Amino acid sequence: MHLPTDALPDDLPSQRLRDKRRLQRAVLWSIGSALALCIVFACQQWLPVDALAVTPWSAAGLWGVLTAPLLHGSPDHLVSNLLALALLGTLAGAVYPRATVRMLPIAWLTSGLAAWLLGDAGSHHLGASGVLQGLAYLVATLGVLRRDRASVAAAMIAFTFSGGMLAAVLPHDPTVSWQSHLGGAIGGVISAFAFRYSDPPAPRHRYSWELEEEAADDIDDASNSM
Repeated sequence: MHLPTDALPDDLPSQRLRDKRRLQRAVLWSIGSALALCIVFACQQWLPVDALAVTPWSAAGLWGVLTAPLLHGSPDHLVSNLLALALLGTLAGAVYPRATVRMLPIAWLTSGLAAWLLGDAGSHHLGASGVLQGLAYLVATLGVLRRDRASVAAAMIAFTFSGGMLAAVLPHDPTVSWQSHLGGAIGGVISAFAFRYSDPPAPRHRYSWELEEEAADDIDDASNSM
């Protein structure tokens, strides 16, 4: 049975077109970033990897804050980060394109600085996983702060496919840099609060029952203030 209604469809053609373009840009950005990581990994045999990694409490090791996310210790390490990049990069870039661009340099720096400050002296920290934790925590935190449909859905996807994001920021494996994960997560949370309004939510039709509830709340507030 079809009931006549004046309600507009949830997704207007113009909004669907904008969403499609945002998704395409996010996919292209993720692919481009993945290719860059692959190229760097292919060239690592000619690079001084230890000198470009983060070395805690070493003045020279501070350079790694800028270069370590581009390096990886093994093909498995690279592949795992590429898979996370494909998901989180596309998800964050499609839902929060402006916040994501602004968050990346913050998570890049906080992940490296945390590894430098909290890591064991003489160890070497490298890999993009700290920055990827920043993406995961950006999406998850914005889902809590904004609570519109797209934000909540994105947060649920991030939690589902990054189920270890909470354990990743705690010491659990001596071969995993939880310090950089923690720093990236902090950068993601800070960015979520700082840039929560950078990407306006998609316009949505407001139904009569929502307007009636808001009107009733306004009347109650007016009555209580008298």
